[in-house]
Amino acid sequence: MQASINLSKTLLMANQFNNIVSKINSAPSFLRSFLLTKLFTSKVKFAGTSGIKINEITNHKTQLFLANKKSVQNHIGGIHAIAAAVLAESATGIVFGMNVPNSKLPLLKSMKVNYQRRMQGSLSAVAQLTDEQIKLIEQEDKGSIFVPVTIEDESGQSPIECQMEWAWVTKKSGKKKH
Repeated sequence: MQASINLSKTLLMANQFNNIVSKINSAPSFLRSFLLTKLFTSKVKFAGTSGIKINEITNHKTQLFLANKKSVQNHIGGIHAIAAAVLAESATGIVFGMNVPNSKLPLLKSMKVNYQRRMQGSLSAVAQLTDEQIKLIEQEDKGSIFVPVTIEDESGQSPIECQMEWAWVTKKSGKKKH
């Protein structure tokens, strides 16, 4: 009985993005990454220009990939600093967005990116939320949280450290006051 109550609550709290991702996650595994990437890049056009590929999305975790290709390279052949920042922002924004109810508006409040060393090859990003963070997003009318993200290059090291603070506020009604 308790499991069905929790499931019902989860279904009520789920947002439109979460519902679509859940359907995609039930597709055959060979299609998931392609479909998740298409969904994301159809809504966030700028991320699509960088060639970000989504490997996994759940309520708690996202995993993204950015190939070191000519269109995102800097003058020394590595991934450009801004492309790496877009990867981090995308990873954190997706996992955050999976948990923001439809009645709330997600907003990037701040981002801090520290470049530790030259990036070697392609990059992967993993962003995660805790149960406590998810509960806070669901229950509070407005607030903000830091969404942790780890970026690794092909050496297995983290060439950048990022802090992404995401906020949510209640959406204003569509009615204009005259």
